[in-house]
Amino acid sequence: MYRRIRFAIILVSCAAFAASQHPKLAVDLTSQNSDDSVVDVIIQYNQPVTETHLHKLAAHNATHKQTFHLINATRASMTVAEAASLANDPDVVHISPNRPISANLDHATAAANGIPLANYLYSIGSGRGTGVGIVFIDSGITPGLPFDEFLAPTVNRIKDAESLVDSDPIDRYGHGTHVAGIGAGMDNITAAIPGNLRWFYGAAPDSWVISLKVLNAQGQGTDASVIAGINRAIQLKSLNPSWNIRVINLSLGRPVYESYKLDPLCQAVEAAWKAGIFVAVAAGNDGRDANGGYGTITAPGNDPYVMTVGAVNDKNSYDRGSTILTSYSSKGPSAIDHIVKPDIVAPGNRVTSFQAPGSTLVMDPAYAQNFIDINAYNPNGTDTVSPYYFTLSGTSMATPLIAGMAAIMFQQDPTITPDQIKARMMKNAWRGLPSTSVVTDPSSGTTYTVYGDVFTVGAGMADAWATYTDTTKAPATVGSASSPAAYFDTNSKSVKLTMNSTGAASVIWGSSVIWGSSVIWGSNVSGNSVIWGSSVIWGSSTVSGFSVIWGTGSPFAQSSIPAGEANTVAIFGEN
Repeated sequence: MYRRIRFAIILVSCAAFAASQHPKLAVDLTSQNSDDSVVDVIIQYNQPVTETHLHKLAAHNATHKQTFHLINATRASMTVAEAASLANDPDVVHISPNRPISANLDHATAAANGIPLANYLYSIGSGRGTGVGIVFIDSGITPGLPFDEFLAPTVNRIKDAESLVDSDPIDRYGHGTHVAGIGAGMDNITAAIPGNLRWFYGAAPDSWVISLKVLNAQGQGTDASVIAGINRAIQLKSLNPSWNIRVINLSLGRPVYESYKLDPLCQAVEAAWKAGIFVAVAAGNDGRDANGGYGTITAPGNDPYVMTVGAVNDKNSYDRGSTILTSYSSKGPSAIDHIVKPDIVAPGNRVTSFQAPGSTLVMDPAYAQNFIDINAYNPNGTDTVSPYYFTLSGTSMATPLIAGMAAIMFQQDPTITPDQIKARMMKNAWRGLPSTSVVTDPSSGTTYTVYGDVFTVGAGMADAWATYTDTTKAPATVGSASSPAAYFDTNSKSVKLTMNSTGAASVIWGSSVIWGSSVIWGSNVSGNSVIWGSSVIWGSSTVSGFSVIWGTGSPFAQSSIPAGEANTVAIFGEN
């Protein structure tokens, strides 16, 4: 896979330094480009984009490329100097680069289903996500296997497949097909085998599937492509009410460079959330970074509205007591805003789902160990590799489980809101995860110690059955289930939570005993104080990495991932 590349910021000219002082310019726009560099930028305005704004772009010698009415923004090509000049316009809120984004993916080696709770719901005939649309904004979907995984059983459940990056909606990378299979796959392959040994149903195998391709054959995209995908999802929700689009899955991410309040990607997911669409976002796979992986949540998973999903290792067992933490799953709090993330965790280590034949991942020799043998599910099969299944690890694989669970919730109660689903999932999360896990990367032999604190597991591991059978429902009038923010109390030398992180009129957390902080975050939080792990990680300002987490800047603002570099660490799953 690709390795993260870090390099020091270099101020290339005095002019660039002058531009960098403008508060409306993103830090990476000015730190990585000279004053006369031509850059692809996203310009956010404090009002809907008009012809006047486009004329002003032309006056700054900018080439207009796209308009994002979803977030009152435009995309244009212009020099850094002209961007700095445009930033003086009182209508302009923020100007940032059109940043690269990638699939949140890691290598894996062995087979594991990883979705027993959702499979149990399916096996008893409940909660299949029937009639609910899930939008997978990813690298596309490749349908058409001999036993098409998106038929139910003879109706094509793929309502739409579009590409926002080219004219080809087919999954050339292999990530989107795998992710969609976990979230919504109908396992027609093993269902046709007498005495089959294993099933590989998705979490919501009767849901409608909408595929919006925003990542290319290398798993790379940009902010603009993802924002266009989110915008298209909202359009399709309005244009095709019978598809009942209620869920978006985003198994992708990129570094955090500014507050979620300014980040155009975060503003886009918030717009979808406020349009009544539940958004599940991968936390990222940077948990092995320096400082124990804390502060490495990727955007847009840093947004407090959406449901951000981390990964755990279910050890290929239906006994959740065997589940351990993973070292690679990104940890909170988020950079700059210190939002408590992830919100929840789900199995994401060595998860089996469908291949996209001929795709980059399937053809890459580095993934040779990611195939499973036919006799793993066919009693009359051989030990040759299956042409249908493939295993991958990462928060990308955990996220569609939550998306599928959300579809089940919408099927159960069409009046439920994204905030109510988020609150109920977090309330019913299983809190029996170990306080400490020692895990080993089999490819390198490196051992990691991971702490099960609130910034690693959020509310705990998703429990589909408990969530499905829970009859409580946070009052819609209470409002937001936005994730709280953390802060360091210099007096008590401890980390505490601000439940109302967004300034909303009201929040669900703490509004009653049912939705109190101890109910949602268990023994990790007492009142508004973070308990578990605080003495180990956050005990005082002398702890290594303290300034990185609680400083004023983003840890990612000191680094960059050039276009073409994936936001991953080259690992191979964990034992």
